Amino acid sequence: MALSPLDGTLARQIGEGAPWCYDSRVKKLRIYVDTSVIVGCFDTEFAVWSNALIEDFRSGRFRLVLSDVTSAEVALAPAQVRGLYADLACPAEILPVTEESLAFLENYQAHRVLDPRFRSDMLHIALATVAEADVLVSWMFQYVVRLDKIQRFNGVNVETGYKPLAIYSPWEVATHEREE
Repeated sequence: MALSPLDGTLARQIGEGAPWCYDSRVKKLRIYVDTSVIVGCFDTEFAVWSNALIEDFRSGRFRLVLSDVTSAEVALAPAQVRGLYADLACPAEILPVTEESLAFLENYQAHRVLDPRFRSDMLHIALATVAEADVLVSWMFQYVVRLDKIQRFNGVNVETGYKPLAIYSPWEVATHEREE
């Protein structure tokens, strides 16, 4: 059986205390969710795994981290997406856009990690990095959840004194239908 890096079984196999593995004895992972995951709850292609991840947050398995950027993007979305965001925002940690995160965004832009038209996606990653989220989750395979892009983001992170950010899809993080 293929295991997610966040699967409790894997945590037991490699030993306690691995900071990126789920284990009830370890602090809950702070997971930054970009807008694509919330919108994905209502898209037939992404609904199963987006909703499974949302259920993991509701059950207390992980700590949800959102941002003012997510809030602004969701404000333009259909009512059902806005409603879900409103339900999630109350217990979630909401990150404000700070001067530090904007400066970090400028680092990504200066290194041309992504095209400038994807500024808001880079800002999501900057916010998660500056806030030291454990994981960023996104469905943006074209330019976020891709090995080459993750390496470029993390190259800038390390170069500027921040830790690398784990970036995964909901499929890789949600515990839906996985053995405990």
